[in-house]
Amino acid sequence: MTSQWCTPRGQSLLGLLELLLLASFCQNEELVCRQIGAVERPQLSKDGDILLGGIFSFHSKWKDKWNTYKQKPPPLQCTRGFQFAQAMLFAIDEINNSTNLLPGILLGYKIYDACASIARSVRVALALANGNQVESSLKGPCPKPAQVQAIMGETASSPCMAIATVIGPFHIPLISHFATCACLSDKNKYPSFLRTIPSDHYQSRALAQLVKYFGWTWVGAIRTNDDYGNNGMATFIETAEELGICVEYSVAVFRTDPLDKIRQIIDIIKASTSRVIVAFMANKDMDVLLSEMSQHNLTGYQWVGSESWISDSHTAAMDVHHILDGAVGLSIPKAHVTGMKEFILDVKQLNSSSKELFREFWEALFDYLAGVKNSFTYMSLMPIFYNIYKGVYAVAHALHDILSCNNTCNKTTELDPFMRIQRSQFKTKEGDEVYFNENGDPPAKYEIINWQPTENGFMDFVTVGLYDASLPVPVSVCSEKCPPGTRKVLQKGKPVCCYDCLRCADGEISNNTDSISCVRCHSEFWSNERRDACIKKKEEFLSYEEMMGALLTAASLLGTCLTAVVMFIFFRYRQTPIVRANNSELSFLLLFSLTLCFLCSLTFIGRPSGWSCMLRHTAFGITFVLCISCVLGKTMVVLMAFRATLPGSNVMKWFGPAQQRLCVLGFTLIQVIICILWLSISPPSPNKNFDVAKDRIILECALGSAVGFWSVLGYIGLLAMFCFILAFLARKLPDNFNEAKFITFSMLIFCAVWVTFIPAYVSSPGKFSVAVEIFAILSSSFGLLICIFIPKCYIILLKPERNTRRNLMGKEAPTH
Repeated sequence: MTSQWCTPRGQSLLGLLELLLLASFCQNEELVCRQIGAVERPQLSKDGDILLGGIFSFHSKWKDKWNTYKQKPPPLQCTRGFQFAQAMLFAIDEINNSTNLLPGILLGYKIYDACASIARSVRVALALANGNQVESSLKGPCPKPAQVQAIMGETASSPCMAIATVIGPFHIPLISHFATCACLSDKNKYPSFLRTIPSDHYQSRALAQLVKYFGWTWVGAIRTNDDYGNNGMATFIETAEELGICVEYSVAVFRTDPLDKIRQIIDIIKASTSRVIVAFMANKDMDVLLSEMSQHNLTGYQWVGSESWISDSHTAAMDVHHILDGAVGLSIPKAHVTGMKEFILDVKQLNSSSKELFREFWEALFDYLAGVKNSFTYMSLMPIFYNIYKGVYAVAHALHDILSCNNTCNKTTELDPFMRIQRSQFKTKEGDEVYFNENGDPPAKYEIINWQPTENGFMDFVTVGLYDASLPVPVSVCSEKCPPGTRKVLQKGKPVCCYDCLRCADGEISNNTDSISCVRCHSEFWSNERRDACIKKKEEFLSYEEMMGALLTAASLLGTCLTAVVMFIFFRYRQTPIVRANNSELSFLLLFSLTLCFLCSLTFIGRPSGWSCMLRHTAFGITFVLCISCVLGKTMVVLMAFRATLPGSNVMKWFGPAQQRLCVLGFTLIQVIICILWLSISPPSPNKNFDVAKDRIILECALGSAVGFWSVLGYIGLLAMFCFILAFLARKLPDNFNEAKFITFSMLIFCAVWVTFIPAYVSSPGKFSVAVEIFAILSSSFGLLICIFIPKCYIILLKPERNTRRNLMGKEAPTH
């Protein structure tokens, strides 16, 4: 027959492939519990209208391990597992006899033995999820849908992780009474898991704070090598480091480890210098370690324990050599449930439910009743029994709401307590409030207990303190802690506990609480708004992308295009008198130099680099001298031309075209020499200016030699002033087109621009100084272009009748 599997509500078979593989492994495993009496059917069961499942360990497959250590095994695990089962039955019995909770509804149960085996825990969980026996759930088709509405158990964290993974797709809640691993709070991995014991998220931190309270700063650490111990100890060490506690060693042990490994841990403890040991261990692993420590008489250590063993009466009974005397740790708060102790001690229910289990129980109990006080009659695990009790009642309250129970319940309602249980909130008959947070965890409350030996040789668990994570901690401080971004300043005349929190200054930070000083950021970094981190400063330079850079670029290109148009017009009408007058060669050279002046302004825009810094100032200096030299040459030509009209004058012989070229070349060559010396001695270079703006880095071109820069500008100014004076002297010479007038205007604009440039350049910050220099270059270039060439273009294009030699010489009147 082909095997068939019952799928969970709304789930496909593909999602259960991993579960089937695990179930197959469980089926083939030779479980030790079979050798000691476990059977394939539920150990305890009772029919009812609604069934609850239970998974507890009545037997222990690691039992034979005790023979290795030459010790008698502990009271059979059956006693503790039986007590857990009895606590569940007590709660169910109370609910069935209640007229207020689930009236008319009879709760039944199926309780399986997990044999302290993760593999078997998964197997019986699958059986409960299918509502069938273990064997039939794996060997044949499912005869009926699941009847178990919730599962109580398991005791340890690792089995709960495996079970929760298996039954999660079935939407069957798993409520644990003793699984504390913080990892089980992850609702993405374990959506149907809840617990009535606090998460180790709180216990680990509380243990670290307890160690800190006693001033122990040098400790050793031992943990159970499973999910419970590894996760819990990781959180403890993390918190301990934050509190200034150093961990000398951290070792792991498991109950099935070989004897050699146990002895290695003993050797580590002996070789260590720390006298405080934090043991985040399950009680069974602590028993194994305690047995071996007894052989070495390993006394004189202060033990700090987790809830699993610190309140375990069996562990205390094993400690005949007083190794753990004085131990402190966190325990689940003591509890009292009326009638529960009497119910658990009354084993008639066990005899009626399972005669085989009843026989094993009594064999185990009487075999180890060496004294009146033992782990069964002492009821040291009553807080854990109470957790089981609260878990059963949480399910009952959820079912009560689902079935809309008042005086009676609607038995036809489809049951699905998956989400309803987590929203349950109620009070037990003892007045304790029960509820779960969004992770399925209860509020964290612990008792701090201390092991104190009594006169009759027993160990008392004395409560010496309380820890409640849900209560606010009273605060009594003179001054609140200074947050990051501030520093402490003591208040004058008051104790050191009283201080003010001053905000760090600009460019300084503090990234710790209660900092006594602020740290200045590196020169290339600046403090953020909160003053708790240094962020890289923004680099600033005149770029093509920003508005100002784009406008200056457009102006530069416009000037270049206008110059090219004028050059084209002059070339087109180069034979006309107005172009030929006053040396057309100088006019074309002047237009060429103006083109270079407009283009050299572009070298000032963009991120400064080595070549751009050297090019921008030298190109600007040489092209402007070339331009002014041409203007100066044209001015001198005007003066010489009118001097030549005087009788007996031969001035033009000494200032012909060749002399004009030499004049322009000579003036320009002087500027070239100045620039070469500048670049050779101390050239301009890229520089990061941190002084102009505190929160920005100004990328600029350092002048290198200030003498070189001002020499270049000074020489340009000297030529401009000389040219202006000559043009001013020639402005009234007779001519219908006296070019000296326009040169005078152009030089006046040029000089005005550069005189105002100096104070504006010196006072402008950052990229604005570059913009001022570009503006001066463009303004003076446009002044020369417009004043000298636009009037000529006007006559060439719009007044051609005035473009004659006679008109230029003033010998005929213009025709209108």
